[in-house]
Amino acid sequence: MPNNLIIHLDDVYKIYFEGQESEVRALQGITLKVKKGEFIAIIGKSGSGKSTAMNLIGCLDIPSRGKAYLDNQNIANLSESSLAHLRGKKIGFIFQRFNLIPSLTAKENVGLPMLFQKLSRTTRLNKASKLLNLVGLQERADHFPAQLSGGESQRVAIARSLANDPELILADEPTGNLDTKTGEQIMDLLTALNKKEGKTIIMITHDTAQAQAAERLIKLRDGQILTDE
Repeated sequence: MPNNLIIHLDDVYKIYFEGQESEVRALQGITLKVKKGEFIAIIGKSGSGKSTAMNLIGCLDIPSRGKAYLDNQNIANLSESSLAHLRGKKIGFIFQRFNLIPSLTAKENVGLPMLFQKLSRTTRLNKASKLLNLVGLQERADHFPAQLSGGESQRVAIARSLANDPELILADEPTGNLDTKTGEQIMDLLTALNKKEGKTIIMITHDTAQAQAAERLIKLRDGQILTDE
């Protein structure tokens, strides 16, 4: 596998079984190569396989058939603990519903992923402050999620995704719960992370307008890649 690839899905199938005889082929022979530094949008309607593809790319699941590589490592060959460690170091996740912990401040939420990398509290909070500054929220560092707007909450989530300096940012419908103007601001921030910070970004979305911010657009239908432009 070339060194410039961060993700490689090789003829990947994902099959789920409902009952004893019925099977659902969520992915049907997908091959996808993602180079480091790319900004990719994966779009498709409900049932197209977007969520399943996201779970495989994010190393949250393994293929039923075929091979899935993250940074040259076949994820099916890793133990759950090794996979969790690799995922924690290599991938930052941004979710549609933000997934912030209500009882923690913005700064504490950003610092949380570093806890699992066994960094000290002082180191975590200092880095979290710098990341909040990067997304323009340094003045909201001590606010709780209930005190933040939707756009501010998503900025906190983006800062959190950068906590362990991952190579890959996986954004699942990052503007889905935001108004149009705020969504555009979030897309500008993701573009800046790609262009200025060199982060590889894979965005899962159903919004074709937002997807235009990406350099490469992949359309899924019925578990297969329809187009890759």
